[in-house]
Amino acid sequence: MKEYVMGNGATALGALAAGVNLVAGYPGTPSSEIIETISKYPHDGVHLEWSVNEKAALEVAAAAAYSGARALVTMKQMGLNVASDPLMSVAYVGVKGGLVIVSADDPGPISSQTEQDTRRYADFCRIPVFDPSSPEEAYTMIGDAFDYSEKYGTPVLFRPTTRVCHAYAAIDIPEKTSPKEYEGFVKDSGRWVIFPRLSYINHGKIEKRNIEIGEDFSSYRFNTVEGGESEKAVITSGVSYAYVRESLKNRDNLKIIKIATAFPFPEKFALSALEGVREVLCVEELSPYIEEQILKIAGKHKIDITVHGKLDGTVPHNGENSVELSAKVINEFLGNGVETRQIDNQNVPALPVRPPVLCAGCPHRASFYAVKQAMKGQKTFFCGDIGCYTLGNAMPLDMVDTCLCMGAGITMAQGLNHTNDGVCFAFVGDSTFFASGMTGVVNAVYNEADMVLCVLDNSTTAMTGHQPHPGTGRNMMGNFVEKVDIAKVLEGMGVKKIITVNPLDLEKSINAVKECAAEKGVKAIIFKSPCIAVAKPDGKCAVDGAKCINCRKCIREIGCPALSSSEEGVVIDPNLCTGCGLCAKICPAGAIGGEKSE
Repeated sequence: MKEYVMGNGATALGALAAGVNLVAGYPGTPSSEIIETISKYPHDGVHLEWSVNEKAALEVAAAAAYSGARALVTMKQMGLNVASDPLMSVAYVGVKGGLVIVSADDPGPISSQTEQDTRRYADFCRIPVFDPSSPEEAYTMIGDAFDYSEKYGTPVLFRPTTRVCHAYAAIDIPEKTSPKEYEGFVKDSGRWVIFPRLSYINHGKIEKRNIEIGEDFSSYRFNTVEGGESEKAVITSGVSYAYVRESLKNRDNLKIIKIATAFPFPEKFALSALEGVREVLCVEELSPYIEEQILKIAGKHKIDITVHGKLDGTVPHNGENSVELSAKVINEFLGNGVETRQIDNQNVPALPVRPPVLCAGCPHRASFYAVKQAMKGQKTFFCGDIGCYTLGNAMPLDMVDTCLCMGAGITMAQGLNHTNDGVCFAFVGDSTFFASGMTGVVNAVYNEADMVLCVLDNSTTAMTGHQPHPGTGRNMMGNFVEKVDIAKVLEGMGVKKIITVNPLDLEKSINAVKECAAEKGVKAIIFKSPCIAVAKPDGKCAVDGAKCINCRKCIREIGCPALSSSEEGVVIDPNLCTGCGLCAKICPAGAIGGEKSE
C-alpha cells in the first residue's frame, strides 16, 4: 500500500519493514517523528521507548543488538555528543544483530546549538554512515543499514538532514510487517566485555574491515553517476544532491556524482566516476568531508584534478544549501555550457517577522518574572538550559545569562558561584532534569555550592513536540506508569529545602524565591504548571478600557504576545490569550480581568 509520509516517517516505516525489534531514543528536532510514527503504526512485538537521554537509549539498544535483535536509536546531532561514550565503545565491541543509530543533522542551524556533521563522528568512531537524499531513499536505505550492520558486525550511523527529515513523499510499504526472529543473548565475556586487550585486537580488525566495507560501498546502489562525459563534475551527497539536480535544466553534458556512504569512503567508485574529469565541484552539507576525501584520493593516486568547494571558498561553510545556492555556485563553476535554473525572487513577498518568544500563557514566563521581581536590586546570575525556557533570554524578561548544552545550567551556576559574588540561579525543565540535570544536582550538593535550582515543570517535553518523560506517568508502550517525583528525587540527592509552587500564583512564587535565596546551600523551587499546549485554557483575559491608564506595564514587563498597544490603550488578542492572568496581577490600575470558560 502507498503512504504519504514525512521523511522521518519513511525512516520509521523502513525500520518496521526491516524487522526492527527495539526502538529507543530521546526527542530532538529534526528526528523526533521517527519514534512517534512507529507508535502510530502496527508494531506488535517491537519494544518502543523514549529513554531518559541518548546515552541510555544507545546502551539499551546495544544490549538488544548483542542478543541478535535489530535495534534502532534516534536522536539529533547534539544528542550524539551525549551518546558518544557508548558509541565509541560499541564500535570496538561490535554487535550481533543490526544496530542503526539515526543522528539527524540540522544545517542552518534551525533548532540547534551547533552545525556539527555526523559524518565526522562516523570517521572518528570508524563505523559506516549512510546519507539519504530523500524520504524515498531513507525508507530503503534504513533497511540496507541494518543489513550492513549485521554483515560486518558493526553499529551503523544514519544521517538524514532537516530537509530530508521533514520533506514528504509517497512510499510503497507492505501491508504487514513483523519483527526479526533472533537467537537471544549468548554469554561470552571474551566478546561482550570490553578490556584493553580486546580493544587493541578489535581496533586492528576494524581498520581491515573498513577497507572491505569501502570496496563493498563502491558497488552500493545509491552511490551513483549521472549525466554525460565531461571534464567537469559536481560531486554531492544527501539533500544537496536533490538541490543540484533541481538547479540544472540540462544534465546531459555535466557529470553528477552522488556519494550516499561517506565513510568508509567508496574509493574505487570515486576513482571510476572521476575518470576523465579535470575539475570537480563539491556541494555538501555541512563540513567539507567529501571534498577532503577527493583531495586525499587525488594525492594518493596522483590524479591531476582541481577540487572546488568549501575549502577554497566556492561554497559557504555555514548554513543550509538550497536550489538557489546550488544554481549560483554551479553557474560560477561552469561558466557556460550547461543551463541552470534562473530563479526570480523579485516578486516573492517578504516572510513575516516572528521573533522567537514564549507562547502566550506559558507558565515559564511567570516563573522567570517571579524570580526577577524577587531579586530586584540584588546581584544575580541566571543560568539557562536547552528547551522552551531558553526563550527567557528575550526582552523584556532578559532572564538567561548563559546557555551551553542540556543540563549545563545547573553545573554552570555552581561555577559562577565558586568564582563570583552574587545569587546564582539555574533553570531547567522537567524533561531536561531527567535527561541530564540530576548529575549536576548531586555535584552541587557534594561540592557545597550555594545556588537556587528552579525546575520549570510543565509536565511535558514541550520544545520537541510534547513527548512523555519519566515524570508524566506514561510511556511509549502505551502504559500508565508510576510518575517519578522530582521533589522526592531532589530530597534523595540531599537537597534540604524544596518548595513546590504554581508560577501563576505570583505572590507565592515571589515569596518562595526570596525564602530560598536567603538561605545558604542548594535550594530548589519546583515551578509546576502544565504547558498551555497540553492543558485546556481556563478562560480569556480582557482589558477594561475605562480603567486602563495606558501605562503599558504589562507589555513592558512580561512581553506576552497576546498583549499589544493601540491609541486607546492596551489590547489583548482573544485568539492568543489563555487566561493565565499574569498580566492582571501586575496591572497597577486593575484594568485587566477575565471570564472563566463554561
